[in-house]
This record gives sequence, C-alpha cells and structure tokens, in this order.
Amino acid sequence: MIAEEPRIDATRVTELAQALETELARLIVGQKALVRDTVIALIAGGHVLLEGVPGLGKTVLVRSLGQVLSMSFARVQFTPDLMPADIVGTNVIGESDGHREFRYQAGPIFANLVLADEINRATPKTQSALLEAMQERTVTVGTQTRPLPAPFFVLATQNPIELEGTYPLPEAQLDRFFFKVLVPFPSEHDLLEIARRTTGHTELDSVRRYVRWGASPRGMQTLVLAGKVRALLEGRYNVAFDDLNAVARPALRHRIFLQFEAEADGITSDRLVGELLEHTVKEPARA
Repeated sequence: MIAEEPRIDATRVTELAQALETELARLIVGQKALVRDTVIALIAGGHVLLEGVPGLGKTVLVRSLGQVLSMSFARVQFTPDLMPADIVGTNVIGESDGHREFRYQAGPIFANLVLADEINRATPKTQSALLEAMQERTVTVGTQTRPLPAPFFVLATQNPIELEGTYPLPEAQLDRFFFKVLVPFPSEHDLLEIARRTTGHTELDSVRRYVRWGASPRGMQTLVLAGKVRALLEGRYNVAFDDLNAVARPALRHRIFLQFEAEADGITSDRLVGELLEHTVKEPARA
C-alpha cells in the first residue's frame, strides 16, 4: 500500500505568507517585489542572493525576516581575510579529566537564518565553504558530518562586481541560490518615508556627468541625524539649513563614487556636495 503524501493547506499557506509580507512591510519601506521574491524562496526552501550597492537596506531585510519569524539568526561579515573555519567551525584542543582532546567548535553557519553579508568580498575559497551547507544542509569538518538546523535559509548580499575589492562567485556557488534578486535604489517617495521613519527633484548636470554611485539611504539618514545633533549642540531644537550644510561633506564625501572623468577634470566629491547644497538654497527662491 502506497503512503499518501501529506496534504498542504493552501489557504493556510496563503494566510501565513500574506501575514509575513505585511509584517515585513512595516519594517521595510517599499521594495515590494524584493519582499515577495524573498518570501517565495523561503517557502520553496531555497536561498537568495541580493545584489545592490551598499546602503539599500539588504541587511535590514534579513534582520527583519529573522525577527518576524523568530528564527535563530547569525550574521557573517565576509572580508578578504575570512577563512572557511570562521564559517563552518573547527576542531579545537580542549582538556577533559586531565586529558587533551579535540572538540568541535561550531561556526555561525549553525542557525536557521544565515546572513552572508557582502559575500563577494571574500575569496572564492571562503565562498565555497557554503557549498555543502546550502546543498546538503550539512557541514563536514574533519571526518565528521553534522546536520544543520531545520529550516536552514541563506540570504547573501553582494555588491555589484564593478565595485573595487570584490570577487566573482564561483559558478557552483551561484547555482545553489534559488533566486538572485536585484535591489533597486528607492524612489523619491520611499526616500522621504525612510527619512521620516528612521530620523523622526532636481538633478544637476555635474552630478549626472561625474557621479558613478550616489549616496545611499544610509547617507541620507546620517545627514539628517548629524544635522539634528549639531542643532542640539548649538542650543536649538529645530534643524536649520546651516546645520545640514555643516555636516554634509563629512557625511557624504565617502559615500559618493565618482567617474574616471571626474578625476581627470579635477572634480572632487566635496565640490559636488557643495554644488548640490548651493542649488538647494537657490531652488526654493525660484518657487
């Protein structure tokens, strides 16, 4: 007699998925397609690779997912000096009853939800440490293979490969991701909402010509928060333009990536920030 496969309550799955998306929407501004793709992969038991420039909220999405689902969560910050043992764990020497023995010290991979942050900043050798875990849901160290907790979900973030200090992921590694989702830059409306939640139109020709990557939403948050702190230090409770003007360059200069043409023309990020500030002052006067 053939055993029947367990039936899936489609209605219940729909309700839970919608509830998950609703909760994520409270924590993440916009990005509906990103949230939907992540939920699809999670339900399907697959892993997700998120690609976008720094500061677009990729890490916030993963952290929010762990909070909403109440799953064990681990974050691995991938860097060029990260070793495979830093991910999967290693055998260390310990003492028991006066005898030395090897004991396994588990790595951060032993969690339900693993954030592999900026995965393509690590070397291909270290990236490959995730291969067995993502495919087999196990980790082998030495001669012993250990199962990973269930469910097991890897959500990796990577910066565009054009950015300096990145390594392309091996083909075998890419194939283990259920989805590769591109994280778009937030719309003007979403940027305003991000500023409203997290801190309480016109483009210049020089910006279009010289800027390769603009400041992220994190840069905007820094600008607003720094302006508030400066106003407080000046004994005021309202933020004036002078406050934003004073903190704009240290807040944004390292977040603006320029084209090669800018370097050839002697254009710096400080100069572009100054032009934007000057334009911001003049623009309301015309209105």
